[in-house]
Parts: sequence; C-alpha cells; structure tokens
Amino acid sequence: MEACATAHGWGREFEKLGHEVRLIPPVFVKPFVKRQKNGFADAEAIVEAALRPTMRFVALKMEDQQARAMLFRTRQMFVGQRTQLINALRGHLAEHGLGAAEDPLI
Repeated sequence: MEACATAHGWGREFEKLGHEVRLIPPVFVKPFVKRQKNGFADAEAIVEAALRPTMRFVALKMEDQQARAMLFRTRQMFVGQRTQLINALRGHLAEHGLGAAEDPLI
C-alpha cells in the first residue's frame, strides 16, 4: 500500500484482519507511474514497486505515534500563524509611521 495520509489507519485495520501490511513511500512509487495519475495507474505502479526485491518499506505507525505527530504539526502551525500575525501587525503599524522593534523572545 502507498503510505498516504490514511494508510496507517487502514493498515492497522487490515492487520486486525490477519493481513501483512507493507507501506511504500510515495517517492518510491512515483517512478513506476507510466501514464496519467488515476486509480488504476497508481495501483499498477504500487504493485510493480512492491515486487522489486530492493524496495524499502515504512513501518506502520501506532495510534499514539500519529497523535504525537499531529500535536507537533498543530503546534508548528500555531507558531507560524503567530509569527504571521506579529509581522502583519508590525507592517500595518509601519504604514502609519509607528515602528515596533522585533522582540527577541518571539
């Protein structure tokens, strides 16, 4: 299976049903896509990539691993938004002749 956003959740469900799940990073599947991107072409590329003897696979993430990663990405997003707001406010104030020094703690 290609390691996309929902692959880890589906992979855990398939393992519960007794299947062996192997995830392939999308960057390793892309060279095997022969024509336009569609479901059939993607499935064919995944099968061809999976049959390669030297193919590297990704381990399934457990739910707690995915939750920690989600928290980290959410925090990073909030930090970026805070920086955008501060820079926008500084720019708007500068338009009115008010200068604001950059805070080294932010």
